[in-house]
Amino acid sequence: MLLENKNAVVYGAGGGIGGGVARTFAREGAKVFLAGRSGPPMEAVAADIRAAGGSAEVTVLDATDERAVDSHVEAVAGSIDVSFNLISRGDVQRTPLVDMATDDLLRAVVTGLQSSFLTARAAARPMTRQGSGSSSI
Repeated sequence: MLLENKNAVVYGAGGGIGGGVARTFAREGAKVFLAGRSGPPMEAVAADIRAAGGSAEVTVLDATDERAVDSHVEAVAGSIDVSFNLISRGDVQRTPLVDMATDDLLRAVVTGLQSSFLTARAAARPMTRQGSGSSSI
């Protein structure tokens, strides 16, 4: 197992792709910390992971909230070996470019950049202390 005895934080773990990544990390031996804005979908993912013999914890938080992200990372027991951000960025779908407002474009860019920076920076602190780890940005 590639992630045996590793801790993985997955932001946006209640979504289809985030849930799939979380399940895969757990199947590879990681203790998975699911984080996102909506508890019920993450609880379903956690139940799947536990039913398969894995370990999962759920925390409801907004990945654009600096204090919430920092507090969550501090609360994760032990080390953080993987931090993966798959949150919804608020992209506008099926709107023709000529009908799209500038704010529609900027919301996705700002949300994505802000959450990626905050989650990667928070994970980098314990990873630096332990001398290893991987974070998506």
